[in-house]
Amino acid sequence: MLGSSIYHVGLQRRGWRANQELTTLSQAMYHARDLAMTRMVAEADAVGADGIVGVRLQIEFKTFGRHLAEFVAIGTAVKGDNPPATGGSWRTNRDQPFTSDLSGQDFWTLIQAGYAPLGLVMGSCVYHIAHRSAFQAASTFGVNVEVPSFTQALYDARERAMARMQAEAISLDADGIVGVRLDNFAHIWEGHTTEFFAIGTAVRPLRADHMIAKPTIVLPLDDRR
Repeated sequence: MLGSSIYHVGLQRRGWRANQELTTLSQAMYHARDLAMTRMVAEADAVGADGIVGVRLQIEFKTFGRHLAEFVAIGTAVKGDNPPATGGSWRTNRDQPFTSDLSGQDFWTLIQAGYAPLGLVMGSCVYHIAHRSAFQAASTFGVNVEVPSFTQALYDARERAMARMQAEAISLDADGIVGVRLDNFAHIWEGHTTEFFAIGTAVRPLRADHMIAKPTIVLPLDDRR
């Protein structure tokens, strides 16, 4: 299954010496991915799939326009042989195919643990990291020392991306998020602007006793008593 969106990523003014989120760019990066995901899900729904596994999100900025990028969502549509143990359907509580970026092995492990995917949840934050003055840069030349303004900027950007991903999971009534990744992309912006992108699979329980079994430890023959 595949969904695509060619999107114009706009411009936004930013302060030279201020740590700040570039909300226009954050919204653009999120909306373009969401469009691609929605079209991929529509394709899966049209063929009667229960879900899509192994989803990958890709971005490619085009040479025919510096601020034009193609956002692509691609994954494998699947259909379950049997309904979940709780009855009902493998599809989401909105009667749509679920989406998950888990591999086939991780997806199987999730099902065996008593959970099913609800959907991919994500959060984006494009952030401008303040430039330092010449005096500030000179004061740390050749010295091992933390730069607090940079530390705080990156921490704040990561937290915003993570919080938005968690808010999406809450809106789906998910029990949690598995396989979380927090990626960092420079894209086409200069060195002081970066995107943090959080993504994971929101999950729901399949049965009341959804406990992960304890692993069985097998000792070598010489160590058994």
